[in-house]
Amino acid sequence: MAPDQSCYESLLVQFDVHLRTEGYAQKNSRVYIAQARRFLEYLAKHNIAVADTELTDVSRYLRNERQRYRRNHGHLPKSGYSLGSAQASSLHTLMRVIRGQWPPTAVPSTPTEVFQQQICQGYAQCLNDRGLAMETIAGRRNEGERFLRWLGERGGSVRMLDLTCELVDAYMTFRASTLSRRSRKSMACQLRSFLCYLHSNGRITRDLARLVIAPKLYALETIPSAFRDEEVRAIIEAARQDRSPKGLRDYAILLLLDTYGLRDLEVVRLQLEDVDWRTDRLYIRRSKTRSESILPLLSTVGEAILDYLRNGRPRTSGREIFIRSLAPYHRLSSLYQMIQDHLTQANIRPAGKHGAHAFRHARAISLLRSHVPLKQIGDILGHRSAASTMIYLKLATSDLRAVSLDIPVEVTSS
Repeated sequence: MAPDQSCYESLLVQFDVHLRTEGYAQKNSRVYIAQARRFLEYLAKHNIAVADTELTDVSRYLRNERQRYRRNHGHLPKSGYSLGSAQASSLHTLMRVIRGQWPPTAVPSTPTEVFQQQICQGYAQCLNDRGLAMETIAGRRNEGERFLRWLGERGGSVRMLDLTCELVDAYMTFRASTLSRRSRKSMACQLRSFLCYLHSNGRITRDLARLVIAPKLYALETIPSAFRDEEVRAIIEAARQDRSPKGLRDYAILLLLDTYGLRDLEVVRLQLEDVDWRTDRLYIRRSKTRSESILPLLSTVGEAILDYLRNGRPRTSGREIFIRSLAPYHRLSSLYQMIQDHLTQANIRPAGKHGAHAFRHARAISLLRSHVPLKQIGDILGHRSAASTMIYLKLATSDLRAVSLDIPVEVTSS
């Protein structure tokens, strides 16, 4: 049975307090609350309790809203996508405030699903005990879950024991149809790891991991994407001109990417205590190796960060240095869209990939051209082995041409 109107009013008050705490503008808060009120009235009309609300209920409500708009105006809103996104954002925020966990976690409904969930939890714990990075654990667990869902009832506690090579081949064929060669390689490695876990824990009787064949990828067969020096300068100069809070933030981030070649997550996870202003040091927690690097804080980078902290960073209890420019004021989830915006602003259309790693690769090239030893370049970039740094040698093609050897005439003649 759905709650009464007074209960919904208390939920709206709770929602209003959350929006104020997160720093939403008063105008936006009024819009969010109005949309939340309409949604709660919709739930009451259909006798749906908030505690029982599912994603399908939200989707159905948004679809009804678009139809209502069409009936009233004779057409869909011109910015229908933006309108729908704004409504969905307000409703998902409402549900997170009320329910805590949103979208709701799927609850296993059959013995097979319970069994598969236990396997995946144990697998993730095993990977964590081995010290793997969280991103690696998530990728391997996701592939394991995908494989078990594909198996369905064949992945139960009894039938899984006799898992066959033919079933594994069928799954790989199913998955490979939409993947590139490199992605198929990654998928095969993740599946091999999961099958090895199943066998070592007695879930399957045969060691099928060794039968999983991955596409052949040759070392250093591809050339990493990298920005040219003039492109980096144009991007940073365009960002430097923007004195808005967002501009101050982006300028500091771009300087970090250009100066130190940091990875995306290493920047967004950078915290206030990671900058030692007294000794001019920067502490970087490496996202791939779980190690920590101590780098000198160069004056230009330090001044840009300090300018942002004083004049651009929103007030928030979060410890991350770089915060969203719009409420809710949390840390950034990724730098990709920010970089794309500045590429557009600088009218740059680079070939190949152009995320944070393009700055990282550009920094590696500049260090190579400055005759910095590979070991030192690896230390700056946070590499564990020299092999990880060697790939950047392929990017300095102009330098390789400079040391090319002339072939004597007598050698070429026959």
